[in-house]
Amino acid sequence: MTMNDAASVSVGERLGNAVYQNSAFSFEGILERIFAKAFKGLVYPQIWEDPVIDMQALNIGPDDHLICIASGSCNTMSYLTAGPAKITAVDLSPAHVALGRLKITAAQNLPDYRSYYKFFGEANRKDNLDLYEKYIAPNLEISARSWWEKGSLFSGANIKAFTKGFYRKGLLGRFIGTAHFLARRLGTDVKQLGNAKNQEEQVAFYENNIAPLFKTRIVRFLASRRAALFGLGIPPAQYEALAGPDGDMIAVLKERTRKLVCDFPLKDNYFAWQAFMRRYEGAETGSLPPYLQEDNFQIVRNNASRLQVLNESFTDHLQTLPDASRNGYVLLDAQDWMNDEQLNELWAEITRTAAPGARVIFRTAAQPTLLTGRVHDSILSKWDYRESESEAWTLQDRSAIYGGFHLYVKAG
Repeated sequence: MTMNDAASVSVGERLGNAVYQNSAFSFEGILERIFAKAFKGLVYPQIWEDPVIDMQALNIGPDDHLICIASGSCNTMSYLTAGPAKITAVDLSPAHVALGRLKITAAQNLPDYRSYYKFFGEANRKDNLDLYEKYIAPNLEISARSWWEKGSLFSGANIKAFTKGFYRKGLLGRFIGTAHFLARRLGTDVKQLGNAKNQEEQVAFYENNIAPLFKTRIVRFLASRRAALFGLGIPPAQYEALAGPDGDMIAVLKERTRKLVCDFPLKDNYFAWQAFMRRYEGAETGSLPPYLQEDNFQIVRNNASRLQVLNESFTDHLQTLPDASRNGYVLLDAQDWMNDEQLNELWAEITRTAAPGARVIFRTAAQPTLLTGRVHDSILSKWDYRESESEAWTLQDRSAIYGGFHLYVKAG
């Protein structure tokens, strides 16, 4: 077996440990294995959790060391604007690790904000390849460079995605593209949402053009198929949590879409721009992730060396750390994937490594926190659940995908 083969097996095993809950010979088990295989590649070209909410909840200080799930690295890069001492981001997907390391190296080495925004904000210019070859590639860590420069006969090297529209790539990008195609076939061009001048017009566009789509037979059929939502990064176990006790996925998707379209002004919500117009509105006038905002460019550049991205599982990495050594934990929605044994193993390590006052944030597909009744009281009693604050931040989360945002603070 070659070194590459060994690495591939290791990645597959780690993904399997995170996703597999059922026998390989069951229908659920087959779906889980299909999802795990898809997750080895790029899933999220853009992360779908609101970093502004995250930073408020984490209350980041200059001495803080955070540990996060990397995903598309938009949020870990954005946390640099708050000036923590260090951020460690981990991810089971080699593609996400390569993306995080690409962003770090680009922030440190691209000549100016304009080139940085062209690369990650527009992400569709032919001269981005020149920027990569001249400024990024010579400074990029070798495994990340290898990932970006490999590819297929038909699409070329992975890095060429930044010359063709990076945010249209990955499972999520293709899922959004398919949703646009389906909407057009049903008579709706959702990109026209970008013409709305205020929230009143956004609401009218939703009610007249988007809400009716959820009544169509094809949309109802697809929503009832778990594999159809793999493009949102939703494994089979999370599908059940998202659908809720009634199993009405259409109602859930309709309400989350309504919130995304209607509850925030378009000028303030880059998630809506990416979902419906498939781009950011613009560097000068539009809402952007904090790491892409011009006013933050020099801060991100100066602090980029404080962020490292590792191809590890969250729990495995925690097991290597000293007691009481971390101040903030960002779990995204990963706990929705976990069984009780995995949850307790994770929270035992979080509790051991958390300094007094440490904060843990995560999101859930359903509204309630999933820890109560599943994580042992001997562990959970050491944490204070900030329920009212969590409910407020859930309402303020512009991405609108999740049912609940949750904050736990270490006692003592």
